[in-house]
Amino acid sequence: MRILIAYTSLSGNTRDVARAVSARCEESGHAVTWIDVDVQTLAQACPEGAAHDLYLLGSWSINAGRTPPEMKRFIADLVAAVGKPARLAVFGTGETQWGEEYYCGAIRRIAAFFGTRYPRLEIEQMPHGEHDALKIQRWTDHVLACTTAIGTDPDIETFPHADPARVVP
Repeated sequence: MRILIAYTSLSGNTRDVARAVSARCEESGHAVTWIDVDVQTLAQACPEGAAHDLYLLGSWSINAGRTPPEMKRFIADLVAAVGKPARLAVFGTGETQWGEEYYCGAIRRIAAFFGTRYPRLEIEQMPHGEHDALKIQRWTDHVLACTTAIGTDPDIETFPHADPARVVP
């Protein structure tokens, strides 16, 4: 499967999550295109075309949970190139100290914009320790499994959340 991972990171926390996700995808035998949207555009990273089987977007949040301008630019370029991909999942980092309503607000907004059915991966501040490593691994494996299932059964409409402890019934 061809996977595009695009992220923006201010302090390096979201970049660290992106690296872990990328490594897991590559361990699973997938081809990964890597884009740091702070320094690279979609056209620069994908001169042969932006079509991929799965898109994974990662972001931190600015100004009360908003999306950084670099990610907004990337999203505009992505939509112009391929439309709104159905196979798109989001991950990000945030700090609950600024308020739960703002925590990982950018990825919540991105997920809503694309109408993604995939669960979000939200990491408090920076990924550290075995707990976060396992959380990233489980999320990545779940997204890959769901994408494979969608590829074999187009009638699949929903799938379970990768982290059921965060689901509020």
